[in-house]
Amino acid sequence: MSKQWIPGNDFKLLENGEAFFPRVFEAIGQARTEVLIETFILFDDKVGQGLREALIGAARRGVHVNLMVDGYGSEGLSDEFIGGMTDAGVVIQAFDPRARVFGKRINVFRRMHRKIVVIDGELAFVGGINFSADHLGDFGPQAKQDYSVEIHGPIVGEIHRFGLRALEPPRRRRWWGKSSHAASNPPKVGSAEAMFVVRDNHRHHTDIERHYRAAIRLARRDVIIANAYFFPGYRLLREMRNAAKRGVRVRLILQGEADMPIVPVAARMLYDHLTAAGVQIYEYCERPLHGKVASVDDTWSTVGSSNLDPLSLALNLEANVMIRDRDFAGVLNERLEWLIENHCRQPEPAPPGSRKLRRLFFGVFVYHFLRLYPSWIGWLPAHQPRLQPWRPKDNVIATDSESSGKVEGEEEDQPAVPSEGLSRMERESRQLKVRDAMRHDAEVSDARETA
Repeated sequence: MSKQWIPGNDFKLLENGEAFFPRVFEAIGQARTEVLIETFILFDDKVGQGLREALIGAARRGVHVNLMVDGYGSEGLSDEFIGGMTDAGVVIQAFDPRARVFGKRINVFRRMHRKIVVIDGELAFVGGINFSADHLGDFGPQAKQDYSVEIHGPIVGEIHRFGLRALEPPRRRRWWGKSSHAASNPPKVGSAEAMFVVRDNHRHHTDIERHYRAAIRLARRDVIIANAYFFPGYRLLREMRNAAKRGVRVRLILQGEADMPIVPVAARMLYDHLTAAGVQIYEYCERPLHGKVASVDDTWSTVGSSNLDPLSLALNLEANVMIRDRDFAGVLNERLEWLIENHCRQPEPAPPGSRKLRRLFFGVFVYHFLRLYPSWIGWLPAHQPRLQPWRPKDNVIATDSESSGKVEGEEEDQPAVPSEGLSRMERESRQLKVRDAMRHDAEVSDARETA
């Protein structure tokens, strides 16, 4: 993760799946050595099938492909869907999978919510878009409004290093924080400064929220935030109110159609609290809002996976990129302004009198419950999440005994081998022979180059 601004980068805003998926699939199709992907959700729909075919094609070309999915968000993928990739050599790993209890999924908290793609250590994508068809406009009224960013330049090296480190089991991680893998070092290609910022349950609990607070604290003219789930902490709310009071135009684009009935009650209390200080609130009503972006003073921007709610700010694993670049901020501002002008409404004022008082008390209670409950969960000891290989046979995640001794993310490239009529042991034996042959060829090639 970046600890200082890294210059020389170039960014391109990708709005919704129509812009994001074709560009990612094209990049995978052009990959030469490595594809790293982290995603919360991967569905077996037309988008998931498109990703699957792209990854299979890359693996068959000899590209090292590693796909990490969340064990909660991507549960239930079919045997055929997974097996086709693993047989081709794609390494698939599930973050913290757990069995259902009485048919219910219990591993709700501390999920891997990041959405990251790195190609050859030279190109990266970071944002909020999952690999599912509900990010496409033709999905219907429930199609999501969301954003990602295409990245070139030295900051990709930081993202690449993080992705490699995320694949290592804890026992392989050195105490001084360095990965055992060598990351890329892309050259400068633009004028944008950037930081790659993550949130975890170890040393980076509040990093993303802290960057939001610092940017708003320094704002002089304009703050615009679009966020799907908005229940921030008290300090972030205070920075927004203070900015509005000193004359900064603070605008929030929030979810107009809540997916939980209790959310509007708490949101109303927040609305009253913020609008009283001069913050302008807009509800996006065209379709579900899933974006997590912000811009300050036409210079500072952020795009990523982190909502401004307790799950993202206190529990989940998140990743955002912070950008200092007027050109990029101008593009993002233009798109958010367009949303406000065409698809947003300002909420009605709260009703007067005793009804307002009752709503206030109830709203305060609901807000503090929604705000604090996940934080209370966060006080519990943080277990060490398991990162386990997804086996090709029967679409099962390897048990602890099966995966003991394995190093996640260090499997070599495995070209496709015919699997019809072969047992799992026979398939693995053939893959090991191919892998050994590839190692031998690589050693011979290295020796020739040295000579």
